[in-house]
Amino acid sequence: MAATAPLMPKATAVWLVDNTSLTFDQIAAYCVLHPLEVGAIADGDAAQGIKGLDPILTGQLTREEIEKAEADPSYRMKISESKVRVPEVKRRGPRYTPVSKRQDRPNAILWLVRNHPELKDAQIMRLVGTTKPTIQAIRDRTHWNSATLQPTDPVTLGLCTQLELDMEVRKAARAAPPPSEPEGARLLSAEETTALRARTDEPAEGEPATTEKPAEEIDADSVFAKLKSLKNDQD
Repeated sequence: MAATAPLMPKATAVWLVDNTSLTFDQIAAYCVLHPLEVGAIADGDAAQGIKGLDPILTGQLTREEIEKAEADPSYRMKISESKVRVPEVKRRGPRYTPVSKRQDRPNAILWLVRNHPELKDAQIMRLVGTTKPTIQAIRDRTHWNSATLQPTDPVTLGLCTQLELDMEVRKAARAAPPPSEPEGARLLSAEETTALRARTDEPAEGEPATTEKPAEEIDADSVFAKLKSLKNDQD
């Protein structure tokens, strides 16, 4: 059935047949049914026991749209956005995997373990519909079929969609701890720098120690006194 069909199309067709003067073709086009099926509904040969559903009450059709179609048999009514919001059903437990694809799950698990080690067991269980003992057995290579397993992308196998895989990988990346700082990337403290410089100035093993003495500190007062005495001698 097309995605533009109204909610409960046959019940809607029953209501339109009973409460409007629309043609069978108009009702069939709106409800995504065959005109002959609408004719059978009008004759009572089809949809017996189905209670009519008013599309105006459900917000899928307006009174103005019906009147416009009744005035022009060639006009095709357009479905309005439904005001009825069906709550999203959240899946509980592992994903259901068809029997024909269950033999592919170990290969998909091996692919995920090798290519995305950051994924947790619970995430792998959601993606391919497996169990924690199976994942652990494949990690430890204790699975009964480990010798013949071939890592295969679960998206290629049809066990999950690329969108689901990307979402779980991003979630695992956000939960992962930040990378450790590489050695030598931080600034050394003053004590560490002084100690390193002292070790650098020490002579290497087998080399003679330097005999050069550090220059004596200059005494400013003695220099000025000597200059003064020299001036007095010249006078």
